[in-house]
Amino acid sequence: MHRRTTTATTMTAVTSVLAAAALLAGCSTPDGAVPKPPATSRPASSTAAAAPTASAEPTDSESAAPATGTATVTGTVATGLATPWGVAELPDGALLVASRDTGKILRTDPATGKTTEIGSVPGVDGGTPGSEGGLLGLAISPSFGADRLVYAYFTTADDNRIARMIYNPAKPVGEQLGAPDTILSGIPSGTNHNGGRIAFGPDKMLYAGTGESGNKPLAQDKKSLGGKILRMTPDGDPAHGNPEADSVVYSYGHRNVQGLAWDAQGRLWAAEFGQNTWDELNLIEPGKNYGWPVVEGQAHRAGYVDPVAQWHTDDASPSGIAYAAGCIWMASLKGERLWRIPLDGTKAAAAPQAFFTGTYGRLRTVETAEDGTLLLTTSNTDGRGTPKPGDDRILRLKVG
Repeated sequence: MHRRTTTATTMTAVTSVLAAAALLAGCSTPDGAVPKPPATSRPASSTAAAAPTASAEPTDSESAAPATGTATVTGTVATGLATPWGVAELPDGALLVASRDTGKILRTDPATGKTTEIGSVPGVDGGTPGSEGGLLGLAISPSFGADRLVYAYFTTADDNRIARMIYNPAKPVGEQLGAPDTILSGIPSGTNHNGGRIAFGPDKMLYAGTGESGNKPLAQDKKSLGGKILRMTPDGDPAHGNPEADSVVYSYGHRNVQGLAWDAQGRLWAAEFGQNTWDELNLIEPGKNYGWPVVEGQAHRAGYVDPVAQWHTDDASPSGIAYAAGCIWMASLKGERLWRIPLDGTKAAAAPQAFFTGTYGRLRTVETAEDGTLLLTTSNTDGRGTPKPGDDRILRLKVG
């Protein structure tokens, strides 16, 4: 594992770009014989927090979300995208989109749908078409207005890693990303189970969902970064309050985490791919063991945290999640639908509700925009889907 130490050269580059950014600040994101049980939910076996100081119990102002809700597509933000994976909204409302197989980061103007390349991430190795590596998650620095930093999780020939790059829109199109500054390396990689979602939490720490790269024992090995949720400072160091002071590991026993989101009370939720039986939505507690590969789904075994909700893999295969309108919204790949999971504090308020089943194909990422709408990406050009005219695309949703 490599942790970054800031060099004088890097800091000089940051200073130069910040000066340019200041000038720009005034200018303008097979059926079997036995029927399958439905998706299920149950109260969480324990409470959780997104950060050591977050309260896991419902507050007086917190109420259960309605059992059923609505989700309506209000527009198409972008079309013709190649394997979009990570999506991050800039302060001006524009979107940055990671193209998994090409290693490019694109900028999309939601008002016009115009998409341009801002740069490529060198060293990205996605493997063979249809594999799960490449340029994956994106996140924007909590101090983006001052530091102009974009974070990316990607696969190389040796590992998965997280790097940050300065985004300078004053430079020519296609050359607006600075050189990647690796803050964390040594995350196990493989053809499958690379994880890849990154996000800054309410505590302004960077979280990452990783996979066990097909090597199941890694999920239970606390010294490995595979099959974990990681929590680190923006520089890639272990964050204060982590279960072990010298480790970025926040929780373990995960198979392949590709969804991270925080609710209104600051609790961290994560979506996880199961193997053959159960996909999971988990409420994350620091230092807890989520069971893989010992258990899968709601096993009710001492020492392991049960998921709050679970689905058969044909119905979900979850990737991104987002929080809006008192619910977790979960994008499903093989299931080709968007799931709504209404929350009542630390448990599900009702059974999950599905939207858009089969309408848009495979769904990869769902993000909450600043205006409260949801951004939803398709994933039909990833070697596993059936592309439709205009794929892949980003849709805007109004939910309630």
